[in-house]
Amino acid sequence: MTPPIAVLAALPLLAATTAPVQIPADRLSADVKVLASDGFEGRAPGTPGESKTVAWLIDQFKAAGLEPGGPAGSWTQPVPLIRTQLGAGAVSANGTAWIMGRDVYLSTVRPATRATIARAPLVFVGYGVSAPERQWDDFKGVDLKGKVAVFLINDPDFEATAGDDAVGRFGDRRMTYYGRWTYKFEEAARRGAVGALIIHDTPGAGYGWATVTAPGGENYDVADPAAPRIGLQGWIEGGAATRLFAAAGLDLAHLRKAARRADFRPVALQGAGFSADLPVTVTRAESRNVIAKLTGRARPDETIIYGAHWDAYGIGAPDAAGRRVRPGANDDALGTAGVLAIARAAAKAPRPARTQVFALWTGEERGLLGSETYAAHPVYPAAKTVANLTLDILQTAGPARDVLLVGAGQNALEDQLAAAAGAQGRTVTPEALPERGLFYRADHFSLARRGVPTLLLMAISGAPDLVTGGRAAGQRWLDGYMRCYHQTCDAWSPDWRLDGAAADVDLLRCIGFDLANGNAWPAWRPGSEFKALRDASAAERGGDGAER
Repeated sequence: MTPPIAVLAALPLLAATTAPVQIPADRLSADVKVLASDGFEGRAPGTPGESKTVAWLIDQFKAAGLEPGGPAGSWTQPVPLIRTQLGAGAVSANGTAWIMGRDVYLSTVRPATRATIARAPLVFVGYGVSAPERQWDDFKGVDLKGKVAVFLINDPDFEATAGDDAVGRFGDRRMTYYGRWTYKFEEAARRGAVGALIIHDTPGAGYGWATVTAPGGENYDVADPAAPRIGLQGWIEGGAATRLFAAAGLDLAHLRKAARRADFRPVALQGAGFSADLPVTVTRAESRNVIAKLTGRARPDETIIYGAHWDAYGIGAPDAAGRRVRPGANDDALGTAGVLAIARAAAKAPRPARTQVFALWTGEERGLLGSETYAAHPVYPAAKTVANLTLDILQTAGPARDVLLVGAGQNALEDQLAAAAGAQGRTVTPEALPERGLFYRADHFSLARRGVPTLLLMAISGAPDLVTGGRAAGQRWLDGYMRCYHQTCDAWSPDWRLDGAAADVDLLRCIGFDLANGNAWPAWRPGSEFKALRDASAAERGGDGAER
């Protein structure tokens, strides 16, 4: 019989543990049970589920004794959003009708009541990368105005083999930002395309087709984006893409290999072009980041930010059992519970020199919209933000001998993680699946791209080495969880063993408390794409702002 969570939390993590975990696993479980309950309706931004979620989170911060941390002394930061929902309509490619959800998945972020494309030429642009610093340009000056760009997912060197020009250009199997779907849609919009379609494959994307279609034609964006937006964006199912290219007299497998050469040029798909006529329901909502703080006693203008996202996918189509709420229990109610737990522990501890900020973001599932809004309009300047520590999906299978590190080699916070893990009798394991680009897929990235040193704990970055069953058992947990990723079955369970998750949360507590009580400014490693951004603001940190 499995011991109850509260009992497990009281046990030593490992025989070699020297530092007791101060995060209570039973409280993590209780908080997730509330946030993932049907009454919160899947916590979608701009819905009654948001109102209930935000009110509950503020109540938790107030009860813990924290201060409002938002702009002008408020508990929240406004995040004006538009929500779009595509309805049923016609979609075809080169004369072949496509079925939404089976052959293609589409959405829009434009606030128009209809999304229409009429016979727009289809152009295959390979990986769609424009990276002068890596001597790579997939576009070669080809005009995309009025056309639909078709992309491969990931980086040009993701599938590269000996002899391909792309070998090693983009970090080998470690995805860069050029490999992310967000970059590809942004690039298509910058070049005037009317649509953008990414060919789906599970290894390259890091998730299956069910994850792609999970939003059900829904999308969100900030209400007034500064950059252009594509008219229709989405994914082509792999088999449908192969058939599309074959009908145009092209071999997709051959073109995949051609796209790994530096001399690749875009290829037009001859035929009737891409057409779509779909109704769009557009609503506007003011969503909210929830922000609390504990003001530092000596240097209150220097901040450490702990973060997680409170949103999930709301209510969708019924699953086989008729369930419609996608509760996001692990993604990311558990991370949210972790930030609340650190906040409660910080409120009980002696007040440190620096300010600690506890940020619960909206709109992560829709493209990091809440954290990006904060980063563009920061309450606490990025130059004086010491670090951001983010929790997004934790393992629920019990204590582990290691902790998984996303984005190894980025900054000095990794050294602090190794020290904190060592104090628990654990080691650090770099992510096993760097090709999934997890470093660019969570809210910390919004701050990283402004130069703030970040640390992300995300359990789907590999199989944990569990105390009971080792890495094989960790892989079984990971495989099981990924089947529920963004689905109705990402639900709270009384069978969860959260002592391992509590230990991971405690690692960020220890790192954050050390930073809050000290003088260190963690530095980006040489070679990190974020180092120059941080270096440019060094003068704002003054004489004590030397990074180390």
